[in-house]
Amino acid sequence: MVELEGGCSCGAVRYRLKDRPMFTHCCHCLDCQRQTGSAFVINAIIETDCIAQIGEAPVPVRMPTDSGGVHDIYRCGRCQTAVWSDYGGRLWVRFVRVGTLDDPTAITPDVHIFARSKQPWVGLPKDAKVFDVFYDMQALWPAQSLQRRQAAMTAPV
Repeated sequence: MVELEGGCSCGAVRYRLKDRPMFTHCCHCLDCQRQTGSAFVINAIIETDCIAQIGEAPVPVRMPTDSGGVHDIYRCGRCQTAVWSDYGGRLWVRFVRVGTLDDPTAITPDVHIFARSKQPWVGLPKDAKVFDVFYDMQALWPAQSLQRRQAAMTAPV
């Protein structure tokens, strides 16, 4: 795999992905719309230890959610660009904002989730896997990604 790099708008936070993401979501939920100020967010799911921080460390900012669950958005301390998230206090995994990659075209969504709240003017590819809410991970994630997820979940943090 070619290592992917990315960072914030001002360049203070830089990172390198040391592996391909396990899976990538395009989320259309209202929380993501509100928190990004956009119609959706594209999150590449990857183990925390597969992210090499090259520049300054981003700062976690706790966000309110409709579900009441924990959602920390990691932002550059200078320009406030959101570079990744932690949903549910799972320190072993990060949801990297694909738009912060130097080449955001390198990763495309595997699924579109929470399409029930998708903006009506957003068109999706005909072959896209689209779910009103969520999906069955065991059915959609590649076997290798499920193995990586299990290993990350059980590894000491």
